[in-house]
Amino acid sequence: MLCLRQVCLFTLRHYQARTLCSDLLLSQINSCTHEDEVFSLVGRNKARLSEKHVGIALNMLWQLQKKRPFLLKTSDYVRNHSQFLTLCILAENKVEHMEDEVIVDTLYSILRLDVEDHISPAKALVTEAWKRLERQVLLSLPALSKFALCLYKQHRHFSPVIGQVAHIVDMKLDSIRDIRILSVLMISISEVITESFRDRLLHKAEQLLEEKVEVQFNSARRILQFLQNVKLRYHPLLEKCNGILLEGASHLDIHSISHIFGLYEQLGFDNADFRLIAKQLLSETVDDYYDPETFAKLFFALGPMAGSKVRERLLVTAAHMAEEFSSHQVLMILKTMQKMKCRNSHLLKKMASVLHKHLDSYQALQLVKLTQYLVVLHCQDLELFAKLKMLLLGYLKSTVIPADTASIIRVLAILPSFQVEEMIINKVAAVLPQCRLHHLNSIATALVKCNHHGQLHWLNSSELCAKLLQKLNDCGFQRLQKANNLNLLLEELTHVNGEWFEEVLNEETLAMCQRLIDQITWANVLPLAFFLIKADRCCPALFDRIASVTVENIDKIPPSEIYFILFLFSALNYDPPDNEEFFKSCIQHLTSNLSRLGTHHLVLLGHVLAMAGYFPPVLITMIFNVSFLSKLDTQLKVLPDMVKQRVHSSLMKLNRAVCLECPEFHIPWFHEPYCQHVFHNNTSRINPQRQHIHRMLTEILGGSHYSRMSVLTPYNYEIDFECVLDVNKKPLSYMAQNRPLDGVGGTHLRHDIKDEGRKALPPGAQRIALEFLDTKAFSKDYSRHLKGEPAVKKRHLEMLGYRVVQIPHFDWNSMVLSTKGEQLEYLRQQLYGIQ
Repeated sequence: MLCLRQVCLFTLRHYQARTLCSDLLLSQINSCTHEDEVFSLVGRNKARLSEKHVGIALNMLWQLQKKRPFLLKTSDYVRNHSQFLTLCILAENKVEHMEDEVIVDTLYSILRLDVEDHISPAKALVTEAWKRLERQVLLSLPALSKFALCLYKQHRHFSPVIGQVAHIVDMKLDSIRDIRILSVLMISISEVITESFRDRLLHKAEQLLEEKVEVQFNSARRILQFLQNVKLRYHPLLEKCNGILLEGASHLDIHSISHIFGLYEQLGFDNADFRLIAKQLLSETVDDYYDPETFAKLFFALGPMAGSKVRERLLVTAAHMAEEFSSHQVLMILKTMQKMKCRNSHLLKKMASVLHKHLDSYQALQLVKLTQYLVVLHCQDLELFAKLKMLLLGYLKSTVIPADTASIIRVLAILPSFQVEEMIINKVAAVLPQCRLHHLNSIATALVKCNHHGQLHWLNSSELCAKLLQKLNDCGFQRLQKANNLNLLLEELTHVNGEWFEEVLNEETLAMCQRLIDQITWANVLPLAFFLIKADRCCPALFDRIASVTVENIDKIPPSEIYFILFLFSALNYDPPDNEEFFKSCIQHLTSNLSRLGTHHLVLLGHVLAMAGYFPPVLITMIFNVSFLSKLDTQLKVLPDMVKQRVHSSLMKLNRAVCLECPEFHIPWFHEPYCQHVFHNNTSRINPQRQHIHRMLTEILGGSHYSRMSVLTPYNYEIDFECVLDVNKKPLSYMAQNRPLDGVGGTHLRHDIKDEGRKALPPGAQRIALEFLDTKAFSKDYSRHLKGEPAVKKRHLEMLGYRVVQIPHFDWNSMVLSTKGEQLEYLRQQLYGIQ
């Protein structure tokens, strides 16, 4: 008995001593301020390291690295240290004894230290965690999210273990209260979820964001990443995340800014406020980036927004640093040059020179993008194009993916001196039955281009190409005929455009949309509206359905989407059956949410409503305000050129419409200089068609001094021809009014609106504006429906005192008017109002 007591006391003392020692060792590890201190402790205590010590030591190494600035990180040193290898071996050996949380923390630390995910310790840790999940050992939500993130970083996007994590999230979704945990889980399981599960995750994310708790900057970034992963442009969540990023602007750096810009670009989202903040932050630190990785990100983020001086510095630095760029960074620089419309020959030559050594490292789709950038930038390196062609043909021969085949053929067709080979024809023929509509469109566009440019030279090539195009048409029709889901059809139509689709499949596609009309819901009216805008066709059944669905679900549709729906109806000048109710519902919804729309979006919205004849006072007074216009000017400086031009034009048209239709707002006309600039830069005014009509007018009226061509009216409408008829319908001479012709071709400009108003016409006289309407003035369907812009122009010219005569192209170019005499008689009837 005494002996047993002594053994027990010895064991207890030994356990207490070991525990005290262990606690001391844990404390020492946690107190380390440098990696070498951790390694020293590991080296001196190898035999006593428990699984907990191993986990804490690896975590401490990661925490120390995390605190270092990007350029001062020493991950290579840590990974190559002998004691780090010791820790990895111990982690693998002790994995079965680790607690659940320790396994996850250890795996996370190893991966964050950039240890390759296929090494033995990482695989062992994943396997053990997976086994425990299979045994229904439920990790805490923080541990589960960290484990899921580890799997995501290992690119196990479709792994069964990710599926198991997704199943757990599905069961526990209602209990998640932390947006950080949820956002990590969302991006980790994004590749293995159903559409309904995706929608539940989005709803949960919105719910947590609405609770107004402090949302971390990185959580917003992860939600954006999730939206990009599932390829969903969900505006309510995009706007919320953008707001969080703006509030957390102090966390922005070059890496986060370039990442966010990349996500926004892929999601088709833009925000001027974010651009302004990013430009300010990056412009202040433009000289601080000397390594290729951070400079390439700077060039990508700042280049398209930079002023002339900063832009020049960026181009010079990029050329100086060219030899140091990796293959990915070269791709990023060229992509940004295309966005900047920068054809700096020196930098382009440098990039082309560097590309020669990187070409073999690119995947097929990277080569496709690279080729496109070089062609658009007018690269002159024929040797580089020859290598690209060889590599692309190699990928074309080996690929079995329809999307890749279509992309490669599309870009091969734009290469200089490219000849279509029989192998390409055969490859296309083999893949056609598997192609989606946008793939068929890409292939057809490429083949038509090659045929037009004489790139088919071998025997029977034209005949084979014609047969292939017919087969391509048949595949398109068959794919449309099989469509039974409107959402899937609209998804395919998103990237379809060009002459082939318009000529071959547009009518059939509209007919299929009408057959699926019962599937139109508030969730898909936006992509349907996009397609109809692009199709430029007036389809009453679809338009009416869109209007009724919009009114019924107005509170569910984001304001930014309402704009595009309104644009469809205004641009195509279509009034649904309950037109007043439709516009009233949309305007009420919009005016209640004006704060959710960006400054330049409000201008675009105001113009679209004005086209339809609506001028909400709250919107008009908001836009025509000095502070608003000042803010708009600031934001336009950072927006892309195309957006900038569109906004300038829309503001001018809105200003004109308000002055003419709503004088009670007392808004001044302040776009005279802008209009004069646009008018003088327009080189397309005088064309053979106009000159022909002008000669006929001269013949009808009795002389060139009775009409004027390309006239600029008050409020700067340009009209094709103007003449004045007196009370007896006799033409009045402009020479008699002391208005001599002031240029070749009889082009007249009116600069002084007030002066124009004083030159009253004789009693009973009538000023006539004669407009030739080409194909752009009408919808492309058989109804020949007059579109919004020419309809508004007619309305405004009538307000200015004109009688407007519109000559549709389909009348003028018809067989009925095939002779000069018939054309003269037609013009005479239009001018004099003879029926």
